[in-house]
Amino acid sequence: MPRLRTWLRRLLQAVMERCGMVRFDTRRYYAEDGLFSVHNDEFRQSPTFRDAYTRGIEASAGVDPEFAWRVHVALWAARAALSVPGDFVECGVNAGFMSSAIMRRLNWSEIPRRFFLIDTFAGPVFEQFSAEELEAGKARLTRELLSRGAYVTDVERARRNFAEWVNAIVVAGPVPDILPSLEIERVAFLHIDMNCAYPERSALQYFWDRLSPGALVLFDDYANHEYRHQKQSLDEAARSLGTEILSLPTGQGLAIR
Repeated sequence: MPRLRTWLRRLLQAVMERCGMVRFDTRRYYAEDGLFSVHNDEFRQSPTFRDAYTRGIEASAGVDPEFAWRVHVALWAARAALSVPGDFVECGVNAGFMSSAIMRRLNWSEIPRRFFLIDTFAGPVFEQFSAEELEAGKARLTRELLSRGAYVTDVERARRNFAEWVNAIVVAGPVPDILPSLEIERVAFLHIDMNCAYPERSALQYFWDRLSPGALVLFDDYANHEYRHQKQSLDEAARSLGTEILSLPTGQGLAIR
């Protein structure tokens, strides 16, 4: 009987491999957010990480998006940016999961910097979608997400969430239109997550000359296949600025000024 089980297991594995599939033990290894890895993920057990992640869940009204490694990358990048002069900026805040986790991890109230939190607080601007994005169904998907409440459309909810940090500045308005009205001279950390190519490219171009040497730019959806139009647009912008964006297995992208 043991021989039969072994034979059947090997047969199943061979069939799966021929079909382009592999066995993966999701109970032992990291398996979230489109990332399956046998690499060390012990950061998830860190008390500081767990505290920051929990604060992000609080911002999202108790919803866990299950993207721990993405948050791990963001916390690392934000912490590294503390060695660079300048404010922090997030373009595309929504419920505030990532920025809340960052501010909790960095004990933001003790840091003499501002964190600008910029969002329409109405979801993506439909007029900003390119013809290619519309053809790919982005407008339809956005309407569906809005109807399901996936986008926060209450700016006061955002203000309440960030009220514990006096130097967190909630800004309601579309990118890039709202940006010239903000008094931001130098930026150390820029997080871009607007689910639309035009405002993401515009944000990168607007802030590039305001980024301090060594500043970090983190793109939330850069390497996600579903957001390939954003990647293509950002790659073009990056080349024109003389830089290159690092594609991360989490689906994010990273650039350093």
